Amino acid sequence: MRHLLTVALLLSGTAANAQTIPVETMKEVTQVLSSDAYEGRAPTTPAEDKTIAYIVQRFEKAGLKPGNKGQWTQDVPLVEITAKDVAPLVFTGGKQAVSLDYRKDMVIATYRVVPKVAIKDSDVVFVGYGINAPERGWNDYAGLDVKGKTVVILVNDPDYKTPETKGLFDGKAMTYYGRWTYKFEEAARQGAAAAIIVHDTYPAAYPWGVVQSSWTGPQLEQDTPGDHMDQSQAIGWMQLDKAKALFAAAGKDFDALSAAAAQKGFKAVPLGVKASVGWENTIKRQASKNVVGVLPGTAKPDEVVLYSAHWDHLGRCDAVNGDDICNGAVDNASGIGGLVALAEAHAKAGPAKRSLVFLAVTAEESGLLGSKFYAENPVYPLAKTVGGVNMDSLNVIGKTKDFVIAGAGKSELEDLVKPFVAAEGRVIVPEARPEAGGYYRSDHFSFAKLGVPMLYGESGDDLVNGGKEAGEKAAKDYTQNRYHKPQDEYNPAWDWSGSVSDLNIYYGLGRQLAEGSAWPNWYKTAEFRAVRDKSRAGQ
Repeated sequence: MRHLLTVALLLSGTAANAQTIPVETMKEVTQVLSSDAYEGRAPTTPAEDKTIAYIVQRFEKAGLKPGNKGQWTQDVPLVEITAKDVAPLVFTGGKQAVSLDYRKDMVIATYRVVPKVAIKDSDVVFVGYGINAPERGWNDYAGLDVKGKTVVILVNDPDYKTPETKGLFDGKAMTYYGRWTYKFEEAARQGAAAAIIVHDTYPAAYPWGVVQSSWTGPQLEQDTPGDHMDQSQAIGWMQLDKAKALFAAAGKDFDALSAAAAQKGFKAVPLGVKASVGWENTIKRQASKNVVGVLPGTAKPDEVVLYSAHWDHLGRCDAVNGDDICNGAVDNASGIGGLVALAEAHAKAGPAKRSLVFLAVTAEESGLLGSKFYAENPVYPLAKTVGGVNMDSLNVIGKTKDFVIAGAGKSELEDLVKPFVAAEGRVIVPEARPEAGGYYRSDHFSFAKLGVPMLYGESGDDLVNGGKEAGEKAAKDYTQNRYHKPQDEYNPAWDWSGSVSDLNIYYGLGRQLAEGSAWPNWYKTAEFRAVRDKSRAGQ
């Protein structure tokens, strides 16, 4: 009877309060996984074994079953590349040579699985935003041959300064063309030997310290046949002041060319200088693991509702005041805490008609590699995956009046979630920082690209206690002082009421999907609609 009442509440839209979210579980899991004993949870390190064992233990205790054909884990083949003896990136042929030191002025890496990288006297070309988008009538590589050359690229989209989310590239709302991942992909398609993005804190959405910690030390890639030899030899970032110095040495005005690059019809500009850089790589091939738990469905167990969160972080990183462990408490031990808490809540309510799958993925920080591998090699077919929720960095500063959907305007999940947000006494508001490109920066994107609608929502900034000013201040403080740094540590004084409210929403949406028969789709204007329709056509 209690179970039937719970279902009735869920289907009536008041489900957010139908199940108690175990806040102590969230706290405990977050504190344990972000402790120094877990050394920042870097994949393929000894800390991974400890992390995986703990998550399996908590899934089992929550009442889940092994989700991968009787196994708790899915192997994710990775290759670890560690750069060593990195020479300065030197630009010659201008008024004076410009030399960039590794870590301080630039970071450099490669997707290629090769023991050595050597770029010598490569012609340098400024390609603006490095975008080739025929559907938008934009091609920064038009009439250009960059094979063997080094391209310098601006971060974000050409219209990121637009105050509204309207424009050729959606104004201040970043598109995938603005993401660094896309820019390196396109540079490789164009045949560039090296691709260097100019770091600028506002359009990048994070300070240089984040780039420095994320791009140095061991770098992980999916281990695939071909060793990524179709990629550029070198990819990296340079500090803004060094980019300006480079352009000045080449007799160019960086600010003027950047402004020109934001206009349609921009033509790439050869800088008349040459780039040289080199280093050696240590290569290690090793499988990491995704953790898969399931609460099997009673009526339609082959149909799946998915919850996901990434367990990994940066491991050992650049030391701050002697601390070189990037603990990743908020990002994303908290998400795993939420995943376990939701597993407990759903298990307590009893099995639903459809199966509920809880997926803790690896290597998100290395480019969404764990979720990408699962999406490309799903344990449960994507055509049978109804949809779900991804969690990346929970709110630990208090309950907010608002709720934000990243990349809003894409899927019918946004309609389904509205009653659960309202049941929490909250309202859905636009993203405060759409220029950060949050929709393309977490694991739901791996599923979206292959057609599965996944909600990525989170607390806004309008705190119940303190309002927008306090919320914005806390968000800014985290981004500047803790995000991807050793300071992202567990704090017993955190206020988890916002996380509980968010998880009430995630629980309600997931439970409704699992108890129902709906197949939410993308809106007709969404870029992922066609692949979803194709995958579902045979069902």
